[in-house]
Amino acid sequence: MKLITFAVPCYNSESYMERCIDSLLTAGEDAEIIIINDGSSDGTSEIAHHYEKMYPQIIRAVDKENGGHGSGVNTGLKMAQGKYFKVVDSDDWLDKDSLKKLMKNMRCWEKRGITLDLVIANYIYDHIYEPEKSHKASFENIFKHGKLSSWNDMGIFKPSQYLIMHALYFRTEILKEANVVLPEHTFYVDNIFACQPLHLVKKICYLDLDLYHYFIGREDQSVNESVHISRIDQQIYITEHILKNVDMRACRSVSRKLEIYQLRFLSIMMTICSVYLLKIGTEEALEKRHKLWDEVKKYDPNIYYYLRICTLSGFTMLPGNVGRKISIYGYDIAQKLVAFN
Repeated sequence: MKLITFAVPCYNSESYMERCIDSLLTAGEDAEIIIINDGSSDGTSEIAHHYEKMYPQIIRAVDKENGGHGSGVNTGLKMAQGKYFKVVDSDDWLDKDSLKKLMKNMRCWEKRGITLDLVIANYIYDHIYEPEKSHKASFENIFKHGKLSSWNDMGIFKPSQYLIMHALYFRTEILKEANVVLPEHTFYVDNIFACQPLHLVKKICYLDLDLYHYFIGREDQSVNESVHISRIDQQIYITEHILKNVDMRACRSVSRKLEIYQLRFLSIMMTICSVYLLKIGTEEALEKRHKLWDEVKKYDPNIYYYLRICTLSGFTMLPGNVGRKISIYGYDIAQKLVAFN
């Protein structure tokens, strides 16, 4: 068995995918790299199959009809033979020195008979066109480096800290047991991947390695505000999916800290939806905002009141035009402080 599977969903990625793949090859033959060509119209497929011929013991290339990022992740997970599973977007890459250290740790765990459910590492927001905005997301205040931990060992998250896909290296069987199947032709599915399996995770290890480099700054990138607003219906869909598919009772039974973290994650999703709908500002958008909150209340009144009273998302429902302006202003200030994009 391979120690880790790297799934690389690609769509029209010919101009940057080689940087990604070359960085992953650093892991050597203990890793497999599955390059998923998601119906590209450029030279993505040819590049993928060229790498497969060059590194037949490491790389597998697969061509499929276009289904979006989630479909590519689903394909990679179905094909995965590695003990651990990592999604690397084709415009991102892993730091080679840090990857060598990750593989060294994995080999050590294997020799000692240690099986982890989740490995967490740092990631870098790489603002290629505005390098002064680049910054690191790390978790040394949450978990101790190199120590076997559980959710009960978690520290307190800062406002800008979340366990997003870029930080997470799951045991493959955990993802399958959690039935992680991402929606097709939909953006923001990484949020599902990052939270749906967490209640099944028992053994965690944080490595203080600056491993994942998240390329950010393209005008068409899904995290850009104008793009995000244009795709608000997809953001709402993903938020409702998380509400209905993340088992809060199971999280509570594992750890109260995990339940609070998951509610916090849902809170930021609700905040993003609510504020962007406020920025759109039409009667239809404001009605969608109320409908979303009504959906939460109908699904679980306890979650609804917790979000409204105990989290920042409640401040996005301030009444009247003044309340709306305060909500938008507060979000914009917070976004600048976090320096997300």
